[in-house]
Amino acid sequence: MFTLVYQHPDFLVINKHPGVSVHKDDNEQPLLAEVAKQTGDEKLYLIHRLDKMTSGLLLLGRNREAASVLSANFAQRNVEKYYLAIGTKKPKKKQGAVIGDMTRSRRSSWKLESSKENPAITQFFSAAAGNGRRLFLCKPHTGKTHQIRVALRSVGSGISGDDIYGCEGADRGYLHAYALRFPYQGELQQFVCIPELGEFWHSAEVQEAMEQWNAPWDISWPKLAINA
Repeated sequence: MFTLVYQHPDFLVINKHPGVSVHKDDNEQPLLAEVAKQTGDEKLYLIHRLDKMTSGLLLLGRNREAASVLSANFAQRNVEKYYLAIGTKKPKKKQGAVIGDMTRSRRSSWKLESSKENPAITQFFSAAAGNGRRLFLCKPHTGKTHQIRVALRSVGSGISGDDIYGCEGADRGYLHAYALRFPYQGELQQFVCIPELGEFWHSAEVQEAMEQWNAPWDISWPKLAINA
């Protein structure tokens, strides 16, 4: 269900496994209950969310005060987030940004619009992932529902194993919350979590690209023309 990455007196960082929901189910949050059982916390606070198919770094507050501060960091966009994804094929462009409003589409899906009134903003680099697939390093500047999944679909490379926006079945949905960096009590906290669950992560091409991207905040990301 999860792997404990880091324990701070005020917060926890876990690696959520793919296929695990962070949302309440019948007024219970099984993931948080399992984490609390391992760490001995009476109550944990969910600071942000990941889709069920998405694995990787998830931040949990250990008390109400810390949760308030950490949640404010996300609300004020003081948190750097980086994701890895494997797409089914070569995208229309190898790197760049996807910027546009998102609106609801059929069932539980969303679609990207050409308008930019309140846009989702995602920057990305990509590299070969083997067997015609593509590995993406994504930096979302906003936190819209399904943002990265929709962005990669829009550049012609839906995520492998994504049953809504992808076009290839796989042993999991290949989206992973790879790195987090945020300020807390005057110190910069930063975490990187290498994805392990899923066969596609283990190709030589993917491993080589991840080595190049082991400190994503040090990469020279192009400045955006739109305010992020």
